[in-house]
Amino acid sequence: MPSYTVTVSTGSQWFAGTDDYIYITLVGTEGCSERTLLDKALYNDFERGAVDSYDVRVGENLGEVLLVKIEKKKYWVQDDWYCSYITVKTPSGDYLEFPCFHWLVDDKEVVLRDGRAHLPQDDKTSLVKLHRQKELEKRRKTFRWKEWQPGFPMSIDADRHKDLPRDIQFDSEKGVDFVLNYSKAIENLFVNQFMHMFQSSWSDFADFERIFVRIKNTISEYVMQHWKEDFMFGYQFLNGCNPIMFQKCIKLPDKFPVTHEMVSVSLERELTLEQELEAGNIYIVDYEVLEGISPNCTDPCTLQYLAAPICLLYKNTQNKILPIAIQLGQTPGKDQPIFLPTDGQYDWLLAKIWVRSADFQYHQTITHLLRTHLMTEVFGVAMYRQLPAVHPVYKLLIPHIRFTMAINTKAREQLICECGIFDKANATGGGGHVQMIQKAMKSLTFRSLCFPDIIKSRGVDNKEELPTYFYRDDGYRVWEATKSFVSDVVHIYYTSDETVQEDGEIQAFIKDVCSFGMQDLDQCEFPKFLKSREELIEYLTVIVFTASAQHAAVNFGQYDWYSWIPNAPSTMRRPPPNQKGLANVNLIIESLPDRGRSSWHLGAVWALSQYQEGELYLGMYPDEHFIEKPVKAAMQTFRKQLAEISSSIKKRNDGKKLPYYNMSPEQIPNSVAV
Repeated sequence: MPSYTVTVSTGSQWFAGTDDYIYITLVGTEGCSERTLLDKALYNDFERGAVDSYDVRVGENLGEVLLVKIEKKKYWVQDDWYCSYITVKTPSGDYLEFPCFHWLVDDKEVVLRDGRAHLPQDDKTSLVKLHRQKELEKRRKTFRWKEWQPGFPMSIDADRHKDLPRDIQFDSEKGVDFVLNYSKAIENLFVNQFMHMFQSSWSDFADFERIFVRIKNTISEYVMQHWKEDFMFGYQFLNGCNPIMFQKCIKLPDKFPVTHEMVSVSLERELTLEQELEAGNIYIVDYEVLEGISPNCTDPCTLQYLAAPICLLYKNTQNKILPIAIQLGQTPGKDQPIFLPTDGQYDWLLAKIWVRSADFQYHQTITHLLRTHLMTEVFGVAMYRQLPAVHPVYKLLIPHIRFTMAINTKAREQLICECGIFDKANATGGGGHVQMIQKAMKSLTFRSLCFPDIIKSRGVDNKEELPTYFYRDDGYRVWEATKSFVSDVVHIYYTSDETVQEDGEIQAFIKDVCSFGMQDLDQCEFPKFLKSREELIEYLTVIVFTASAQHAAVNFGQYDWYSWIPNAPSTMRRPPPNQKGLANVNLIIESLPDRGRSSWHLGAVWALSQYQEGELYLGMYPDEHFIEKPVKAAMQTFRKQLAEISSSIKKRNDGKKLPYYNMSPEQIPNSVAV
């Protein structure tokens, strides 16, 4: 009687093992096996991290084994089980691999294809076609679109983390509980002593150092020492948490009437302002999206304020970017002065603080939340709905979607919801952050997610003009390495542009992103159909880069740049000045966040900057969804390229007082998971 040797691998994460009954059925081209209980007498099967082997006897040869069906039945109480993979050794000695990487919950079954990736047009038998169809039908019932707020990108239909499909939940929900993490951060940083004085102001700048006690961080300490200086203010537009705002200014907008006489003392080349503009030495930052946003009013005892500043920046002869003019609103006039470095030191400092606070709001809500977290979720939900596990693009993307829907659902549940943690510290809490995303969606296009395009569109792509723009330089290299890897994978499975056009599943995925995820908004300009391999490569590179490198660049530096609170106020408690000569130390201190909000702010940026336990970094793919040697070779090449980039970044950073490592591949997680 022919015998097949079945080897079953149980995951190593917490609670992966089970005491439930596990049954297996092998389905081949010539027939299928009996439903077989996998059980060894006097042996505890399916323990966490275990690899167990069993013999499955059949009456006759099954032919080519196409599918493996696994069923879990309750033994005593329901006991979830995580199956990593199954291998089958045939009577002829061939080994077949069936990747799983799924939780089996309740009395449910999973049907697996072998590990080779197949495009839909490659499947010829009705058996595998039907399996493909049923898998997607089941997924679409589980992964449903939902509009969390009007005008937002669509998200997964789940109100709470525990409502999510088990496969996309965190392994340990407590590890990503925002309330617990922030409370832990506040305790660890010794700032809980200030919570009872929630609404009281600090005494002076030095008083902020009292909550700086536990911060042992080179960049944070450097920021604390130099935050008042113009070079530090300008440097953050290049390599801080939000390095995507500044752009070359060729012509001043009418709403920002800066004259040569105002800024001549700041210009170093004996050129007029007009000539400096023509020479490409002037840059601008405009927070127009903040105009009209409602400031946080969840605490009726404390008024909070927002501004929509415009800032003019100058590249001096040492290639430093320095601020030379700041207007704190969008409409010029007598009550909207243009602040200059030649003004009183506190007038100028307060104006810069207002810009930094606006930058903080923009970064947290648009750069970070919208353009990495929410966009990756759109791609992730569409992937689950339209691409079966056997599709090569599913196998490529799944590591880069890991835990994204879990962290976003947690955020909607605890962080950005009404009365959530966001409301406790931020001036855009209480609904302002919702308004900002609704406005920002009008300028979120597919091309604005393409790293080279957005860099070029801002006129900051010339390395000679901006030699210290490390975010750009490192980003280019990671983008190109990622695109090269994606290209290798695409060319393995797609032999021509026609194979892309004929792939109904990939086209359904592309359409789902635009028509449902982005709600078919006219201005988003997301493609609805891909015509070539090159278009598919760029599209997939955008997804992988957004979920990995871009998120890392704008997330993990928050503790570096935001822990010194005067450098990045999460809220302002006095209105922006409408005339010069009024600012002094007391006004600035009274404008900055109070003790309680400072504590919440510090706890938040500490928690958001922490890597997950067991983090998987770019290029690390321990779950072998792909089994083909050409893809594994492409992965190895990718890892080698990333290691070279990391090495060169480390060499560049040696000895720098302000090292930039947020785009170093060894510190870029695969996915948005925090």
